[in-house]
Parts: sequence; C-alpha cells; structure tokens
Amino acid sequence: MIEWLITALGLVLIIEGLVYSIFPRQMKAMLKSMLDYSDKTLVWIGLPLAFFGLFLIWIVRT
Repeated sequence: MIEWLITALGLVLIIEGLVYSIFPRQMKAMLKSMLDYSDKTLVWIGLPLAFFGLFLIWIVRT
C-alpha cells in the first residue's frame, strides 16, 4: 500500500514539475489569478477534482 502512495506522489511531482518547467510564465499568471478567488471558490474547485481523482483510481484498481 505504501508503495502505491509513494508512486502516486512521485507521479504528481513529475507532472507538476514538468508543467512548471514547460510553462513557467503561464503558471505564474495562473497562481497570481488564484489570489483573486475566494476560499469558498477554491474549495468548490478542489473538492470535485479530488473526488474525480479518487473515482479514477477506484475505476482502475477494481
């Protein structure tokens, strides 16, 4: 189980690192624009994404 968790974390870091490396200017702009969102809006964006990720893992693992 821990191996899967570490693997998943590694994949997240790889993908995020590549995005920052390939699109540094766009990532800065996106992060700056996120400061304009309310906390509630970020929660409403983040929770569905997290549940979608959980759903994808569940589909693949079953």
